[in-house]
Amino acid sequence: MNKTITFLAKDLGKKIRLDKYLADNLNDFTRSQIKKIILSKNIKLNKKLINSASEKVKNDDLIEVSFPDKTNKDLKPKKINLDIVYEDNDLIIINKKSGLVVHPGAGNQDETLVNGLMYLYKNNLSNINGDFRPGIVHRIDKDTSGLIVVAKNNQTHNSLSEQFSNHSIKRKYLALVWGVVRPLTGKITTLISRSKKNRQLMTVSERLGKKAITNYKTLKTFSSKEIPRMSLIECILETGRTHQIRVHLAYKGNPLIGDKKYGKKKQKFKKINLKFEKILSSFDRQALHAKSLGFFHPVKKKFLDFDSKLPSDFKKILDFLDKFGN
Repeated sequence: MNKTITFLAKDLGKKIRLDKYLADNLNDFTRSQIKKIILSKNIKLNKKLINSASEKVKNDDLIEVSFPDKTNKDLKPKKINLDIVYEDNDLIIINKKSGLVVHPGAGNQDETLVNGLMYLYKNNLSNINGDFRPGIVHRIDKDTSGLIVVAKNNQTHNSLSEQFSNHSIKRKYLALVWGVVRPLTGKITTLISRSKKNRQLMTVSERLGKKAITNYKTLKTFSSKEIPRMSLIECILETGRTHQIRVHLAYKGNPLIGDKKYGKKKQKFKKINLKFEKILSSFDRQALHAKSLGFFHPVKKKFLDFDSKLPSDFKKILDFLDKFGN
């Protein structure tokens, strides 16, 4: 059985190759897998079959990708403890814990948010994103905690997707970073593309990539002889690129604490509070939490705004740092 994923090209600075566009948007596939799909004539560009990887894609082009897919029969429901913040007949708001992958992919087929959703809701979820991503409108990284919205039907899914596309969704994150971000309040606007050196990473690019905008505000700085300088930052997204906040803050020279991909590889401190060093060493993920989420409800026809508490591991660091805050 084949499944089809559809893309409407947006936010392209200029025309780009089809294989590059798909590599940037099909995160679960390698570049070689994408080339095989193209050569096997499983790609349509504006309803026309394409078998050339060098075909150019421009804004508003419709790309349809068909490939063999596992069905829901292969998707194993799994009882997973999900923190459901809100639920009605059309959607679910979940406060995702860190360490939980959103949907099945290479190396993780059974222990994901989707497996937990299938256990609770079976087939009562939207299917626009295919059988392996029921209900999934957007994602947050495995090691990022916080709010995510899930659609129960295709009408709701389409409306929420449109709100994400036109940037009307309100998303606020809390991030703990190394150093002090200068200026203390500002807007980061860059292009973000997949790294040429490592396809698993994203990077700021001067000419290629998608426009990414992050508004930030420093809520508190922490500094003393006992701890390295750190800052608690509030980030509001205008766009939602892969790893956007992590890439942007690293670009500013203030990577997230605990970020293994974009952060400082090895931290060495001349002097550090031993208790705090122990807390840091036990914090095994990036210090990023999707704290609030707001959108226009497709059926209730009103704006809903949700907020979430910080998870205990993040709160433990902040509770200790508060005595050094400014």
